[in-house]
Amino acid sequence: MANAVTHFEIHGRDGKKAQDFYASLLGWKIDADNPMNYGMVSAPDGEGIGGGIAPAMGEPMVTIYVEVDDLDATLKTAESLGGKTVLPPSDVPGGPKLAQFADPDGNVIGLTQAGTM
Repeated sequence: MANAVTHFEIHGRDGKKAQDFYASLLGWKIDADNPMNYGMVSAPDGEGIGGGIAPAMGEPMVTIYVEVDDLDATLKTAESLGGKTVLPPSDVPGGPKLAQFADPDGNVIGLTQAGTM
C-alpha cells in the first residue's frame, strides 16, 4: 500500500453512547478524558490502527485517515479526479495536520500530513 491508513473516526449522534457501544461490543479501551470528550482508541500491541469515537457535528459518519506526503497536492489531485475538498489543511492543537475530501460518491476521506501523527 503506497499510503497507509493510519487512523479512523466514528462520529455518532451521542458520542458517549457510541463510545460505550464499541467498548462493550469489541472490548476497545476508550480514553475520552479530554475537554472535547474525544474517545481515543489505541491499537493494542501495535496490531491494527488506532482511532477515535466522538459526537457528530452533523450526520453520523465513519472516516478513515490516510497518511500522505503533501496535503495540498493530494487535495488538488482528488479534485482533478472529481472529488471535492471538505476540510482544507488544518492543524489540530497538539495533534496532526489534516485535511478531508469527498470522493465522487460523497464518501469523506481524511488525510494526515506525514510526520505529524
